[in-house]
Amino acid sequence: MEQAPAHIVHEPHPEGGGVREIWKVTIILTVLTLIELALGFSMIGMTNVTTKHFIKGVILILMMAKAFYIVGYFMHLKHEVRNLIMTIVVPLILFVWFIIAFLSDGNSYNNLRNRYNPEYKERTSQQAPPREEPKPSPEKQ
Repeated sequence: MEQAPAHIVHEPHPEGGGVREIWKVTIILTVLTLIELALGFSMIGMTNVTTKHFIKGVILILMMAKAFYIVGYFMHLKHEVRNLIMTIVVPLILFVWFIIAFLSDGNSYNNLRNRYNPEYKERTSQQAPPREEPKPSPEKQ
């Protein structure tokens, strides 16, 4: 009897291997979410700005870890070829970079406009006058 080539031979998964992996992913994502929630609630009433920014940074890192974990397991990219993963990850990174760049550019434009055109800043910071209610027209009878 001839032996099948190595690339065709499939080893069977141990019993419940898929279920164990699902439970593992669920537990990891739950723990990360609970840590994020605990950090978020710990910021309530906090006055130290540096500590708040540090905690927000930690929460962002945990969120990114969860996002990559979700993409890896639920979009089945963990077991894919590197080239396929790169065709998804590189455009995603560019998309995030574009969003950050456009938000930064818009904020810079607004700040420069306020600095070099004081009338614009004054006009945008004034309260609008209260709107007058239209007078009811006499009804024809």
